[in-house]
Amino acid sequence: MPRVARWKLNRLNPAQIVLIGFFLLIMTGTGLLMLPISSRSGVVTPFADALFTATSATCVTGLIVFDTYTYWTFFGQLVILIMIQIGGLGVVTMAVAGAAIAGKKIGLKQRVVMQESISAPQMSGIVRLTNFIIRATAFLEGAGACILAIRFIPMYGVARGIWFSVFHSISAFCNAGFDLMGEDAPMSSLTSFSDDALVIVPVMLLITIGGLGFFTWHDILENKWRVHHYRLQTKLVLLTSALLIVIPSLYFFFYEFAQPQWSYMTFSERVLSSLFTVVTPRTAGFNSVDFTMLHSSGALLITCLMIIGGSPGSTAGGVKTTSLAVVLLSARATLQRRDSLHAFGRRIPPEILHSAVTLFTLYGSLLLTGTMLISCIDGVSAGAVVFECASAIGTVGLTLNLTPTLSTASHIILTLLMYFGRMGGLTVLYAATSGRYRSMAQLPQEKITVG
Repeated sequence: MPRVARWKLNRLNPAQIVLIGFFLLIMTGTGLLMLPISSRSGVVTPFADALFTATSATCVTGLIVFDTYTYWTFFGQLVILIMIQIGGLGVVTMAVAGAAIAGKKIGLKQRVVMQESISAPQMSGIVRLTNFIIRATAFLEGAGACILAIRFIPMYGVARGIWFSVFHSISAFCNAGFDLMGEDAPMSSLTSFSDDALVIVPVMLLITIGGLGFFTWHDILENKWRVHHYRLQTKLVLLTSALLIVIPSLYFFFYEFAQPQWSYMTFSERVLSSLFTVVTPRTAGFNSVDFTMLHSSGALLITCLMIIGGSPGSTAGGVKTTSLAVVLLSARATLQRRDSLHAFGRRIPPEILHSAVTLFTLYGSLLLTGTMLISCIDGVSAGAVVFECASAIGTVGLTLNLTPTLSTASHIILTLLMYFGRMGGLTVLYAATSGRYRSMAQLPQEKITVG
């Protein structure tokens, strides 16, 4: 690397390096998807459509303008899958893993960038953690592909069955939501497998495990069943994730799927669909039922789940389960007239609450702005648009079949929302505010009334 380029790279902070890494991956994918070899029709895919698809794949979202199976060739699908894998684990994670495999020394700068990339709580042991992430990912994606192959090989033949198994296993674990089920019905996702536990359950488990976060797995494997030894973050992630699965599942089982339009469902299908419908918004993008048939309250609940997303240091997006937990703990502390947040016998620093509130504010503001802009540009009701925008910024990929009908300008807005959602609000802010002077002076204090 030239000396000038190396000097400029060293001046970038870790957040800026992460943002640039993802941007370069997106642009590379865009160029490859524009090639005639990538489309079944053999024509050059328009830049805006290729950019949207590349961003959706790299940011593991799943929103699409073309059906993945019917539009893209095997080469195009392979490009999408590689972007999903790199985007899910993180550009820096893959780069550090490659350097470690090649036997290159990982310097302090690379370790700091790695810490920023996967939201690690500390830099110590970051290379070992990277190795653990790569090995665990390979094992889980391989296991998922083997299970799915039991169903897909008899259905599609050996070669295509293996490809379908690998593609959907990686897409599920990385919480991407891309699928190849468009041969029978374009953009149908997994609706034809809604009562097939051999497909639905492995995909659901891959989504859940991928969304829990690398540190949560590591902590669980390290301490096994000794729950009291878990870190506070692990406890909050597990508790919040469990509540976000159980409570919404009860709503869908007893109310949503009891509606007349779902009368065709058997008992087992209602159970599977209820669980899958609340797991996939955080933040995978697969669907086993037609979301256009949902009651408005069901669509609203899914929108909320998409904004919350998965957990820190995972393949999922959203404001994260820990942010929700901290905000709820703050509400509890206020009601109990406490000055600090407490959970599981530990006190949470006030700056964590500030970060959580900032994230909710950023995501809420961008969701509102994106919804209003697209609604004005395309003349679509805000109620329909907010679902698509929440899906984009939460890097989910669920849709009410509105995205393919939107204009290029609206696709650009969704592209920006996907990029912001995958990078994370705090990473973008840290990148933008690099080098700002932090004043230690404090102004006089004065109380105001709220509520």
